[in-house]
Amino acid sequence: MAKALVIVESPTKAKTINKYLGKQYLVKASLGHIKDLPKKDLAVDIAKSFEPRYEVIEGKKKLISELKQAAKKVENVYLAADPDREGEAICFHLQEELREKKKGPGIHRVMFNEITKRAVQKAFEKPGKVNTNLVDAQQARRVLDRLVGYKISPLLWDKVRRGLSAGRVQTVALRLIVEREREIRAFVPREYWTIDVELAAKKLPHLWARLVKVNEQPAEITSQQAADAVLAEIDGAAYVVRSVVTREKKRNPVAPFITSTLQQEAARKLRFSVKRTMMLAQRLYEGVEVSKEGAVGLITYMRTDSTRVSDDALKDARDYIRERYGKEFLPESANTYKSKKDAQDAHEAIRPTSLAYTPAEVEKYLAEDEMKLYRLIWNRFVASQMMPALFDQTTIDVVAKGNNGIDYVFRATGSVLKFEGFLKIYQEGKDQSDEEDEELKHHLPAVVEGETLRFRSIKPEQHFTEPPPRYNEATLVKKLEGDGVGRPSTYASILSTIQEREYVKKEGGRFYPTELGMVVTDLLIESFDDIFDVKYTARMEEELDEIEEGKLDWRAAMAEFYGKFARDLEHAEEHMTDIKRMEKPTDLICEKCGKPLVIKWGRHGSFIACTGYPDCNYTRELTVDLPDVDKVGLSEQADEEYCENCGRPMVLKKGRFGTFYACTGYPDCKTTKPIGGQQKKPDQPLDEKCPQCGNHLVLKTGRYGEFTACSNYPQCKYVKQKTIGVKCPECSEGEVVERRSKRGKTFYGCNRWPQCNFVAWGKPVAEKCPECGSPYMVEKWLKAGPVWQCPNAECKHKQDAPQPAEPVLQ
Repeated sequence: MAKALVIVESPTKAKTINKYLGKQYLVKASLGHIKDLPKKDLAVDIAKSFEPRYEVIEGKKKLISELKQAAKKVENVYLAADPDREGEAICFHLQEELREKKKGPGIHRVMFNEITKRAVQKAFEKPGKVNTNLVDAQQARRVLDRLVGYKISPLLWDKVRRGLSAGRVQTVALRLIVEREREIRAFVPREYWTIDVELAAKKLPHLWARLVKVNEQPAEITSQQAADAVLAEIDGAAYVVRSVVTREKKRNPVAPFITSTLQQEAARKLRFSVKRTMMLAQRLYEGVEVSKEGAVGLITYMRTDSTRVSDDALKDARDYIRERYGKEFLPESANTYKSKKDAQDAHEAIRPTSLAYTPAEVEKYLAEDEMKLYRLIWNRFVASQMMPALFDQTTIDVVAKGNNGIDYVFRATGSVLKFEGFLKIYQEGKDQSDEEDEELKHHLPAVVEGETLRFRSIKPEQHFTEPPPRYNEATLVKKLEGDGVGRPSTYASILSTIQEREYVKKEGGRFYPTELGMVVTDLLIESFDDIFDVKYTARMEEELDEIEEGKLDWRAAMAEFYGKFARDLEHAEEHMTDIKRMEKPTDLICEKCGKPLVIKWGRHGSFIACTGYPDCNYTRELTVDLPDVDKVGLSEQADEEYCENCGRPMVLKKGRFGTFYACTGYPDCKTTKPIGGQQKKPDQPLDEKCPQCGNHLVLKTGRYGEFTACSNYPQCKYVKQKTIGVKCPECSEGEVVERRSKRGKTFYGCNRWPQCNFVAWGKPVAEKCPECGSPYMVEKWLKAGPVWQCPNAECKHKQDAPQPAEPVLQ
């Protein structure tokens, strides 16, 4: 019989840990958080110093009961959730539920940065306690996000349209995208010219040099007239080598991955979305079945901002480099890297847990995308402990004496790799090519100072300055982290949310704000400019770090924030622009009645309508002046459309509903995307098992939205019914579930059908009618908002529903 209970978040992690601990330990999973703020109301008592009210998450009561029963049978309980704020909050809530009033088992906290036998057993040798500072920091973030989401989202519902949301960090990310779009639209291209000359030396190759100086001043040629004047001045001139300078250039290896750099590099090199990268990294961390060894954690914890590496891992890396590549690739001492100032150095960088698990060794056990990410992490870590790469950089200046006596200096620069160093196994990706890349392309001839070169040709070329590129996932993550906005662990949900809310769309891998996204941003900045300011949001992140370090009381931080926020909120409720009721005049006349036309806002955006409404109901679509993806920013678009889930190219296919994009990785990857639309999400594996066949359940996306079904379809056609947390009012035994008619319309019925025939078109609410005593009421949506109405046809009772549930945002 087990003497101790160990609780982790996921079944996969439980399975991996269980084999390291032996029969003395019973390992169970909490399946993530067990408590959260309820969605039905604010659940934060502002008057009582922002006291939050947590409730057990729906569906977790049975699990908690099982954990309590298991805890009663053991001497000790070990809480082993992930080593971060969210993990600490999970442990705190588990501790609250499991601790008996009088006497109970000893409850301990254990943490490890990697799921290996050595790390797990070491953690259990010295268990600690739940860190309340980390819990306070997580709680402060949760309360902040609840206050912002719950208080501002209803304003958007009222002023723009229902279903919209605002998030503390989400809105800042959207603001960056919108501001970049406006910067691009306002950009005025500036003309400039380059003049390149082709010269021949005694030996090949020919030398291509660019005009860089005129009369010892930087060459600035802004028109064809100016370029023609330069060509006329140097026509027939002699080209003499003024200088040849060669110097050694060193390129140092880059630090091992932290969360944000892994997200960026996976986006650049593998074309993985941030969400997919984190999902794959989670699998590699929690454990993968490797041969007879069973489940093995292949990488260290993937939510970290520290570049620190343990002494044991450094020694292993240096031994591997010495044996595999030779002493010339190994520096005298281990390379160390500076973490950013607020990094949590208790964690390590993301690295392989053991260099014995080489990519070649584990390739047969990993799925394709898991292997791609593991190889990236492996190569980056090993390269971080290798010697720098060495280049010989040569710069040749050639002078041509103009007819006017002025010197025209042409320059060519080239680089030659003379020692590979870390580049033997890894080269960091770039968002765009730079001078270093150009230098490596140039092969220069051997020339000496004073040598006269033969003129071959000259090439004047017109250029225009380009606007800054739109953000892709890699560059937006880089910008957010650089500005200190949010935390890399939250970026996946932020980028998903702004796309799901239709605030932005992705074309060619770049983010474009929609009309709705720009309208929402303008409204929020109009009323909450200080709250959704980049610097202020970054300062709030610093305060959360101070709470975690025990330097700041979380309630004091909330009070400071809410003082500013409440003033803005009060002003917004009175003065925020009401887009729904706003009309913009135009010069157009209604073709039906002759009255002026105006621009109005509807649920699908702006449209043109007649001022004679309701007598005249003429409307027409408004052609919004949005950027043409095919014409704007061609330099930033890829030639192909790539799958956001696996990174493979997508191809055009024809189906019964027309042409669409499909991933070339089919059947391994079944991602599809309508032309001009969002990619259909792939099935997301869940930890829950199918009650009919025992296979894992997956979250699928169908024509009517998301649903949960068996991964073994079509062999198993089980679909999990969506309960709404209300007992059937007719039979009192079943649960009311959400269902759909053949035409896709939502209705509600008892899950005991056909034994119970209860059905309702409106969503039942577990609230008695105060007038006639009906055991339930139904939720109805009117223009003024949601109401609860008695289903009894003879009773006309109706009342306002509570405020809408707050979206879960960052």
